[in-house]
Amino acid sequence: MTETQILRSDESESPDEPKFSGSRNRLLSILDPQDFALLAPAFERISLSLNEILLAAHTPIQHAYFIEEGLISIVADVSSTEGGRVEIGIVGYEGLVGLPLVLGADQSPHIGLVQAEGYALRIPAADLQMAMHKSASLRGVLGRFAQSLIVQVGQTVYANADLNIEARLARWILMTQDRLGRDELPLTHKFLSLMLGVRRPSVTMATQLLEGEGMIRARRGRITVLNREKLLDLVGDAYGVSEAEYERLLKRA
Repeated sequence: MTETQILRSDESESPDEPKFSGSRNRLLSILDPQDFALLAPAFERISLSLNEILLAAHTPIQHAYFIEEGLISIVADVSSTEGGRVEIGIVGYEGLVGLPLVLGADQSPHIGLVQAEGYALRIPAADLQMAMHKSASLRGVLGRFAQSLIVQVGQTVYANADLNIEARLARWILMTQDRLGRDELPLTHKFLSLMLGVRRPSVTMATQLLEGEGMIRARRGRITVLNREKLLDLVGDAYGVSEAEYERLLKRA
């Protein structure tokens, strides 16, 4: 699988592979039917609204969310940045929000914030934990997703330490395109500032550089990917490691 296909393999799956959930969420699509049956009665399909907080910091987690469409930022409160927040991870249709529940915790210092509208299957925390208690194979799938997200956060630390703002922006655009599955991305400068942990003038300069190189087209509230290969070249090995780890850990048996 090439880097340009990472996290978008649902379109290339064999039509003969079983799908038990009727959901676009990739974690649910690889569950054994018995494991999905443990979760299904407690699911509620909900809409995700822009800027909606799914998980509040330092608050008991009431639900987990298996994302079907949209983009969720995992955000840390950082007083030194503009707006006081910085993104440390993202989750789309490849995963779930509410990972502390999988790891045996009931809350987190981080926030789960909707950055692109969509849909999710929501399940009460108690029902998810009960299903995990009953099934080792379910615990295995969700635990492997936890590992892939840990790798993503680690790669973000590397990118923030080693890359300039333009390359960090390019990396995030690639990750967003993977999860939304389209070239036109709903990205405001306010959100990009949060994502990069920098002030808005720096975001403007980075956006203009990528646009000048023909990689993207920027319009108010929208960025359109024009040349993914150029973005990949700019980012180098800061992109692809966590994506490949996800595919390795969660590929179908």
